[in-house]
Amino acid sequence: MIKSELVLRIAEQNPHLYQRDVENIVNAILEEITRALARGDRVELRGFGAFSVKQRNARVGRNPRTGETVDVASKMIPVFKTGKEMRLRLNGSAAAPATGRKAAVSVSA
Repeated sequence: MIKSELVLRIAEQNPHLYQRDVENIVNAILEEITRALARGDRVELRGFGAFSVKQRNARVGRNPRTGETVDVASKMIPVFKTGKEMRLRLNGSAAAPATGRKAAVSVSA
């Protein structure tokens, strides 16, 4: 799903809102998440997930075309970790956590 599709879906679910207003709201939310990450803050949306920033150290890489070594500078990267509710919805809420033990089965005649 791309941002325009998200805006359309939200506008369809909320017919009392104009599509341009929904687009402004979505843009404002995404912009604020971006600003918070740029400041180094963590953004947590309960039930959805958490956005944070992680530092990648400088390293020596290789140009895949020539094989030449290239210095890669350290950089900050955005990281997203799903929330518990989202993981349960994606994997089926009936899925029980694996304990590594087999369940006992009793059969009555």
